[in-house]
Amino acid sequence: MELNALLASQFVLPSIPQVVALLLSELEQEQPSLMKISRLISTDLALTTRLLQTANSGFFKLSGKINSVSESLAILGLNHVRTMAQAAASGASFKAVPGINVKQFWGYSLNVAKLSRSLAGLVHQNQQAAFTCGLIHAVGELAMHIGMAGEVTELDRQTPVLDLRRAHVEKVAFGFCYAQVGAGLARQWHFPQPIVEALDHQDAPFENDEYEPLAGVIHLATWRARAEEAHLPDQALAVTFPGSVGEVLELDIDMVLQQDPFDWFVHSSEYSSL
Repeated sequence: MELNALLASQFVLPSIPQVVALLLSELEQEQPSLMKISRLISTDLALTTRLLQTANSGFFKLSGKINSVSESLAILGLNHVRTMAQAAASGASFKAVPGINVKQFWGYSLNVAKLSRSLAGLVHQNQQAAFTCGLIHAVGELAMHIGMAGEVTELDRQTPVLDLRRAHVEKVAFGFCYAQVGAGLARQWHFPQPIVEALDHQDAPFENDEYEPLAGVIHLATWRARAEEAHLPDQALAVTFPGSVGEVLELDIDMVLQQDPFDWFVHSSEYSSL
């Protein structure tokens, strides 16, 4: 399938059922907590993309300006959120993406988001945009598995979805990878241009005279998260570390590995059962 044909296809991203249930429960409170609502949505890439897509639509005349869930909530209000959550509750489930362990994929994506936010702080980039970009950085992978299920099956057997080589083998096989698919979707959704550029170049930042620091941040966060998924030993970490990207951002391997951002999701008993 060609990239443009894939981008033109229709698909629904699945949400985490328990997050949706907690979100609806909070929205039913007499005085819903915006902080809890923001945190819940920020753990689910499907809810996050829907919220930002609505906030960046032409209706609010803020197309391409909204970077985060918190900014979106300030514009949309709770009625929009309630409608979105109700639609998610009756929509796709965790089992909706063939070839992907969705629970693992969501956890991995949240890890990349947190690492991206932390690394962005070190290099003085927009941390909210970095979190959003990290959370949705592999949304193109979901789109490929939904729209190109037959074509990616063999690739999955040879190179798992979260393998460090995944972007390269997809480019060899199809001429594009999840990065370009995600960027194309973000462009259609009128996301801010820095997020679009970061998604587009995350697999090979700083090549072809491109310089979007956020792309480098996402690249390093993705490397660390995928290395953790693969349980790489120290020697393999040293060999696979994208040193050229780290050099441009003045981040060495120790600085990247030492990032341990506080995880409210784990430390909050209210969400510990997710």
